[in-house]
Amino acid sequence: MNILIFEFMKNSKTVLVAPLNWGLGHATRCIPIIHALLQENFVPVIASDGIALQLLKKEFPNLETLTLPDYQIEYAKKGKNFKLKMLKDSPKMLKAISKERKIIKKLVKERDFCGIISDNRLGVYSKKVPSVFITHQLNVLSGTTTWFSSKIHQVIIKKFDECWVPDVEGKPNLSGKLGHLKKHTLSLKYIGPLSRLKFQELPKVYDLMVILSGPEPQRTMLEEKLFEEVKHFDGKVLFVRGKIEAKQEYVQFLNCDVYNFMQSEQLEKAFNESELILSRSGYTTVMDLAKLNKKAFFIPTPGQFEQEYLAKRLQKQQLVPTTTQDNFFIEQLERVNDFKGLSCFHHEENYKALFHLFKRKRKL
Repeated sequence: MNILIFEFMKNSKTVLVAPLNWGLGHATRCIPIIHALLQENFVPVIASDGIALQLLKKEFPNLETLTLPDYQIEYAKKGKNFKLKMLKDSPKMLKAISKERKIIKKLVKERDFCGIISDNRLGVYSKKVPSVFITHQLNVLSGTTTWFSSKIHQVIIKKFDECWVPDVEGKPNLSGKLGHLKKHTLSLKYIGPLSRLKFQELPKVYDLMVILSGPEPQRTMLEEKLFEEVKHFDGKVLFVRGKIEAKQEYVQFLNCDVYNFMQSEQLEKAFNESELILSRSGYTTVMDLAKLNKKAFFIPTPGQFEQEYLAKRLQKQQLVPTTTQDNFFIEQLERVNDFKGLSCFHHEENYKALFHLFKRKRKL
């Protein structure tokens, strides 16, 4: 008979927070979680890789950071090849997840963690430490294989003690069928939309704000296209390239103020000073724009089923217009006038209650 021995970790307040490095969305939506942990006197340790880790280092320079294996996620140059490219790259991803699991096991043995929060990092959990998975993708859209990819993801989610969904449970909601299941046996908690940004009443400085993110080569491909298009825009443009580098760089390009990246405080101000937002339709971007009550135009990443679904859903609801990357021309921004724009659902999360999981006894 197996006997579980428990030790109450009275002094442990250290929580490992590990977002996936797939664009910037997973990292940025962890920022309010990290702030909440600090407010509740926990000690966050940040673990990720690539630009996600670079961003969080800039946001939290005084926090400890750890480097995890790179999943080596890269989009196909052509949208129709998206699924094929992901399948081709899956052995590299599985290898990285396996390495990640070994690192986490070693860390749990060596460190006094009271909790683990993984934002879509599939190998970051422990049977010995209360573990949380953050995702809005209870259903993983993959075309004809959606049923299979969703079931696989749900099997992985079951390895965690809880799954926090950054949305509201009922209707209306932001994620639609992505974040809502008709039947399930998962331990779900809907924690409301997550955003590092806050609405401010500020004078308008920019007529258009372009903000880019996401894996290569699609980020660069859209950047090059939009630099050509904004030449024909009648108004002042702010262009944030989404390139996290050692130093912030600023240049003027015709009617554009161009930055390689912005940190949260500057980005919040820029959003609030901008009349219209042009961006990808990633879920974190949708949450940010809803929090800021913004009008937007979306260009989903070619072949990225989730972004295409969100963009079409919001267009159908008469909230945000969209078009494909190949078919976008700057004149299409005029369509925004016929749409309502995004607005936030008022949801005040009780983080004290949410983090109660991390006061649970730890298994030895």
